[in-house]
Formats: sequence, structure tokens, C-alpha cells
Amino acid sequence: MFRFPGRSTVVKHEELVVKTLGSCRIDSPMLPILAGRQRSYNNVDEDDRVLFDDTASALATRGTEPGSVPGFEPAGPRRKIFFDPSKTRAGIVTCGGLCPGFNDVIRALVMELHFLYGVKKIVGFCSGYQGFIAKYQRPVLDLTPQSVSQINEHGGTILGSSRGQQDPVEMVDCLERMGINVLFVVGGDGTLRGAHAISEEVTARGSKIAVVGIPKTIDNDINFIDQSFGFQTAFSEAGQVIRAAHVEAKAAPNGIGLVKVMGRHSGFIACYASLAHNDANYVLIPEVPFKLDGPKGFFSVLMKRIKASGHAVIVVAEGAGQDLMAATNETDASGNKRFGDIGLFLKQKITDAFGEANMELNLKYFDPSYSIRSVRANAFDSVFCLRLAHNAVHAAMAGKTDVVVSRWHGRFVLLPMPLAVRDRHVVDPNGDLWLSVIESTGQPFSFG
Repeated sequence: MFRFPGRSTVVKHEELVVKTLGSCRIDSPMLPILAGRQRSYNNVDEDDRVLFDDTASALATRGTEPGSVPGFEPAGPRRKIFFDPSKTRAGIVTCGGLCPGFNDVIRALVMELHFLYGVKKIVGFCSGYQGFIAKYQRPVLDLTPQSVSQINEHGGTILGSSRGQQDPVEMVDCLERMGINVLFVVGGDGTLRGAHAISEEVTARGSKIAVVGIPKTIDNDINFIDQSFGFQTAFSEAGQVIRAAHVEAKAAPNGIGLVKVMGRHSGFIACYASLAHNDANYVLIPEVPFKLDGPKGFFSVLMKRIKASGHAVIVVAEGAGQDLMAATNETDASGNKRFGDIGLFLKQKITDAFGEANMELNLKYFDPSYSIRSVRANAFDSVFCLRLAHNAVHAAMAGKTDVVVSRWHGRFVLLPMPLAVRDRHVVDPNGDLWLSVIESTGQPFSFG
């Protein structure tokens, strides 16, 4: 059992073991590419491990006994595979909110399956998990290199998406009727929970269907993943909005630019976007509670800055300050609690506070959430999507299942789905990222 430094997460040995459908006895079509490459990045040694720890001090706490050092199974092509490519049928589904890079992943999956492995039958299920359920009557698309050749030039997903749970029994029924052998699921926390349920139903039936996840979360909040695809594009786009808010704030007396960005439980976009151009003066995230009133409250600190500098830029993550608003028991289609709108709440509260103080205020409010979600991936995310997809195909063809492709300390690894969704990745208030935000903005460590 391991407790990871800097995290409350405790992980058992068995939780790091990747499930497989059986022995791999078929020579990989990639053997000509792998020939001569021994124990390299392009020739995976399945007995090797990518260590969780990346510091000597952390490793020292584990001891030196066999099995005392935790690590993940490396991702990448195997010399032997489980599925015969000539008889393999693959399915792809995209779920949850839009995110830059969806189409890049779909394209890369199809190209890798078709050209590198020789899989000729690839289908896309439309409208997320609804695409498996007969009552919704969603179409199933044949995906070919020709049909996906230029989709990466556009945002969104050609397969569409949806939120909400569906019956795993019905979904596996659909997979079996269509003769699907490998299913690639592209989505976030809730989507991966659904994929795990599919995998469990497959196991209960004794079927041989590999279920491989490609993690998509624009908030970057899936655990044990260095970074999720689309995140860099998102915070880069948000950074441009923050810069615009700064220009607006400086152009008016007592100007305030208020920018709300995505981040229900994790403030990564708010942090990185604020650091990108160093234009933000205050960053509010879910992980760091704050108070509005009082001599050390946010309003008091904000007004002092306005009096001294004449302008301010505030960046707030959507999940920040939920304790300041009236609670609601409403949930969305995925079962997530509906949050109050902290952006509009702060806009009104700031307006009221300045009015009570008889201070002039010129506040401009920006909410770029949906425009950021729908843009095409930038160059970095495009490459990242391609590499995630390649490793997902390698894992699926080798019969790995109930697994997510991750990158950890710069190496692509296979992460068991239950571990990926067990805890949420959040900004550490005592970590170096939040310290960088404090250093960049000059804001106090706490308000109130």
C-alpha cells in the first residue's frame, strides 16, 4: 500500500495492475517498425514500470524491497497482440462537454487502426452513450481515413456528444450485436465511470471486448495524469481574454475586468491562464476558500488596490465561492450538482460594495467558457491527442481493457480506470503552482 507524497491518495498494489483479455499470441503488424529496438520507448517491456515518484527523497521513503516502489505499466506497441487485425471491429464514442482536440483524437485513432494495424471496420457512435441505446435512434457512422482526413481542422466532435448515464447492459448488447471487439471511449470523469461499467458488464458475460479510455477534461481534473488534452488550448485562449480584460480595466477610471473561466472543482485553467500573460491581480479558485467582507476580506483588498492603482483584473473559476451563494439541490443530466454562477454573483456584489462605499466603478464582465470549449486544438494539443490515440490503439490491440491512457512524468502509461476516477486532481494550495499565482498576482494567501 502506498501513500503518494503531496496527495491524500492511498493506492494498493492491485490497483495498479492493468486488466488484459488474455495472452497475446499474434505477431503485431508493427514488427517491421519495432525490429531491432530493444527495451526502448518504441518497444515496450511489459515487466518494466514507469515510477510514480520523480524525486530521490520520495523514493527513499519507499524502501528497496521488491514491490515497494509503485509504478505504472508503460504504454506503447507490443510485439505480440491479442486481436487479429483482419477480424477486428473497432468503435469510437465521444462524451461529455466539448473540448479542443476531440476530432484530433478521432482522426488519429482511425489512421492508426487502419494504416498501422490493418483494421478496416471502424465505426463511430453518435451523441455519446446515447448512440448505443436503440430508443434514441442515433446513427452509427463508418469511419475511414477519407472521412476523417480533415476533421482535425475544426473544433467540436463529428460524432457529437451527450451527458448522462445509460444502461451498461444495453450498451454491451449493442457492442455484441455489432461484433465490436475494441471500444475507445473519449471523455472525462463521468464518461470513464461509464466505460468502467461497460468493462465490468463485458467481464461478467465472459466476452472479449477491450474498453480503452482517452481522458478528456478541459478542467485538467482527472487524477494521475500530467495533463489532459485540450487543457493547454483552453488556458491559452482564456489567457487572451484576461489580456482583453486588462486592457478594458486600464482604459476606464476605477476599471475592473472580471473573467470567469471553467473549473468546477479544480482551478487549473484559472491558474495557468492568469500566469500566461501576468495580467491578473486576483485569482479565485475552488480549492482556496475566501471571504468577501471584513477588514481582510476580498472587497477590502480590492478597494485598496483600486484606490492605489486605478484598475484591477479578477479571474474566478466557476466552482469558486460556492459557499457564498444559496445552496441548490439541482443536478444536471450527468448527476453533477448545479453550481451557482459565481461570475454574475461577484459582478453584482462588487457593484453593490462600490456603491455603498460611494466609489466610482467601471466593471466589464467576461465569460468565454463556451467559445473556449469549441475552438480547434492548438499545435501542442494536436500532437498530444495524436500520441494519446496511438497509445490507446496499442493497448486495445494487445487486449488491455478497463484502462486509460495517461502521461506521467513525460512517459505514456496505462492507468486502470477505477484508479483514474477514484479521486479528483485539484490545485494544491501548498504547492508550487499556487505559490506561482501568489507571486505573480501579489494577492494575499487568503481573504478574510
